[in-house]
Amino acid sequence: MKRRKRAARCAPSQRCQPCPVPRSPALRPEWMGMGRRAALCYPGADRRGTLGPLHLLLLLALWGDTGYSQQQTQCRIQKCTTDFVSLTSHLNSGSDGFDSEFCKALRAYAGCTHRTSKACRGNLVYHSAVLGISDLMSQRNCSKDGPTSSTNPEFSNDVCNFHSRVTARELHAAEHAQPNYLFCGLFGDPHLRTFKDHFQTCKVEGAWPLIDNNYVSVQVTNVPVVPGSSATATNKITIIFKSYQDCTDQKVYQAVTDDLPAAFVDGTTSGGDGDSKTLRIIEKVSGKHVEMHARYIGTTVIVRQLGNYLTLAIRMPEELAMAYEESQDLQLCMNGCPSSERIDEGGHLSFPVSGKDSPNSSGQARSVYTLESAIATCLEKIQVRDIYFHSCVFDLLTTGDANFTAAAHSAWEDVEALHPKKERWQIFPNNRNGGKTHALPAVVLGLVCLIFVAFL
Repeated sequence: MKRRKRAARCAPSQRCQPCPVPRSPALRPEWMGMGRRAALCYPGADRRGTLGPLHLLLLLALWGDTGYSQQQTQCRIQKCTTDFVSLTSHLNSGSDGFDSEFCKALRAYAGCTHRTSKACRGNLVYHSAVLGISDLMSQRNCSKDGPTSSTNPEFSNDVCNFHSRVTARELHAAEHAQPNYLFCGLFGDPHLRTFKDHFQTCKVEGAWPLIDNNYVSVQVTNVPVVPGSSATATNKITIIFKSYQDCTDQKVYQAVTDDLPAAFVDGTTSGGDGDSKTLRIIEKVSGKHVEMHARYIGTTVIVRQLGNYLTLAIRMPEELAMAYEESQDLQLCMNGCPSSERIDEGGHLSFPVSGKDSPNSSGQARSVYTLESAIATCLEKIQVRDIYFHSCVFDLLTTGDANFTAAAHSAWEDVEALHPKKERWQIFPNNRNGGKTHALPAVVLGLVCLIFVAFL
């Protein structure tokens, strides 16, 4: 039996001899030698010299597509490789700054392979790429710590940070517009503040989707509050953070009355590998207040329990909130409640004619509050007579449950904390109650009009 002649190794400063072109349609590289310092020859290596690693890594990507596409569906080493090639293909080895830019791209490439390492176990292409990166970094004297290439935001080591991706994209496009954020909140009987800042009060009994896009889904379940009233309140919230690249697997959070956990349903408190913490839950008040921060999609969610019911507030980027299919158009946060489910009158809340003296259809007193006592109670928590104040009064007159006062106040605080506009948002409804208006006094409105006319 003839012994195969050992392949010659070439030093980093030398050029490899041309490799024979493979006969098969798939372009496959040929390894020369063994070990980490072994050179990988490829067609044209003798002509391109030091730029060879670019074609080397491209061949790895092609090899992965042809030979391993069915082995590891979640392994994204091909994308890491082709992105690296696209970042460095325009570089000229003789130009100033080549080494610096090449090292940045290598560090970003290394970060990409690290993020996909769990899904790429046993993948030969992945391990070949890791060895190739190490060899190239040694040849170019690249340090492992340092900046990564920012010319492609999706390939930077901050791919799991929405704000970094947006910043890199804006710098690349020479634009400086900040991302636009949207806010949605649900509380009380329930009262809904949509992404478009429309305020509605709805019945929506049963399970309804608040949000359903390509990144996150939020569903709430509402139950009747008191007999004889169409008002409902939320007693269950389900949130699904969908898997995103190599940043996090799908995570599901579920809260029900008297069970507001500080963990996802799988028992974990975060998503993502290592210390990246791309998705995490923070418990603010045990059993009463939790926050979820999804760094990879720039989204924050607040869930509270007040009394026997739950409230929710969410802020997320507009471009992500708008990423949904036509079949997902039933979203209360996006399009509001169906007209048949509305209790308010075009955004205006009409208080019951009276409080405790007005029986419901079952003959029982609707509330222990009168209009005057409800107003006084709500003013203790919410000093400004805006929509949250009016929601508080409406809920007290409807249910008689003082916990709805705290719910309105907490919802107002969540708006202050999450709403993208820094100024205080005050919506003054033209509340109809026997011809009386409990919004701004008429004299104040008159003064505002006079000031406006004075500046014309």
